[in-house]
Amino acid sequence: MTGSPYAQTHLSRRAGLAVLAGGLVAVAGPVLAQSSFSGFVEGFRARARARGVSDQAYDRAMGGLTADDEVLQLQRRQAEFMEAPWQYLSRRVSDWRITTGRARAQEHAALLARIEADYGVDRFAIMSVWGNESSYGEVLTNNRVMRNVFRSLATLSWGEPRRKAYWEGELLNALIIVERGWADPREMVGSWAGAMGHTQFMPEAWLRMAVDYDGDGRANLFRIPDALASTARFLRDRGRWQTGRPWGYEVVAASDFEASAADGSTARSLSRWASMGIARADGMALSGDSEARLRFPSGLQGPGFLTMQNFRAFLAYNPSFLYALAVAHLGDRIGGGGPFVTPWPGAERVLTSDEMAEIQRRLTAAGFDTGGTDGRVGDMTRRAVRGFQERNNLPLTDGFPSEPFLNQIRQI
Repeated sequence: MTGSPYAQTHLSRRAGLAVLAGGLVAVAGPVLAQSSFSGFVEGFRARARARGVSDQAYDRAMGGLTADDEVLQLQRRQAEFMEAPWQYLSRRVSDWRITTGRARAQEHAALLARIEADYGVDRFAIMSVWGNESSYGEVLTNNRVMRNVFRSLATLSWGEPRRKAYWEGELLNALIIVERGWADPREMVGSWAGAMGHTQFMPEAWLRMAVDYDGDGRANLFRIPDALASTARFLRDRGRWQTGRPWGYEVVAASDFEASAADGSTARSLSRWASMGIARADGMALSGDSEARLRFPSGLQGPGFLTMQNFRAFLAYNPSFLYALAVAHLGDRIGGGGPFVTPWPGAERVLTSDEMAEIQRRLTAAGFDTGGTDGRVGDMTRRAVRGFQERNNLPLTDGFPSEPFLNQIRQI
């Protein structure tokens, strides 16, 4: 879904995921809380009617809902894990996501070719968004992660007053999707913030950007053709994607380069950056009048990046620099590109899927629930790592399953 840290004119699909923690409504106890929530649900019916939602559609989506206290807790603790850039990227651009992305790109080659022709968006960029947002659809069947979006959005509308208008607006948008017959309420599961489908659109973006690409009369983001085409449309229309242009380049700086120039906000031509001492890390020439912005996320000793308009298209999807970099890099890797040329300062070797699975098995045996032993790292695995670190008084309690952590858990 769309959301994270970068400013934009439009609310992104996942903007709900970037909402900062706010205060909660105080309630006297479970009975009063549920009574208050039920009253909110029934009272909201009039708002839905005013937007053209029938009572039948409303009852199908909202009937029998109870408040989800965990959604409010998740909304409060979004920033629980703080990661270094290389940690974030090693999770997002994992061996599994690369190999699976290549396989899925082959499987859907004809569909992707058609989308490229219709929207002008690179197929590997689309595949990367899919991989980052839902692990190519696999997360959609994970009941530990997916939630009924009407329950989530109603809970947030009722219990999170700082963004009440936003949540109520998205709840109305989700109800309109049901009224239009685009999706069944029972299949509308998503993140705690209400993002849905293979590429995690918030309801507003679903209504405005979704495409009926399989021709069944419904723009349904739980269908792969509709989801991938809708993602391409989003990147083209809201992200202003430039067909045939790169997202940017990995770069290195000359020894006398002035670090303050890499502020990430000043746009200069590629030729100007070259004259200032910036060069492509792959040794190819850096030239032209395309404007780019420069960032070195871990300092001048680590990899640097000149980013152009197509990188900003990823930021329209989710306004976090690291998210956009992960999508850009995973797309390159799915398309056959290699890893970054310059290593991250202090970064350990990236663990293989088998090593990740070993960590999960050992954590499970130690009494920490990782949600499975598939070698893929999600929030449950990271919480388990942190719990193990804290219980054993390890020097780091960062929740990151690194090579040193693997050695530690083997010894303990």
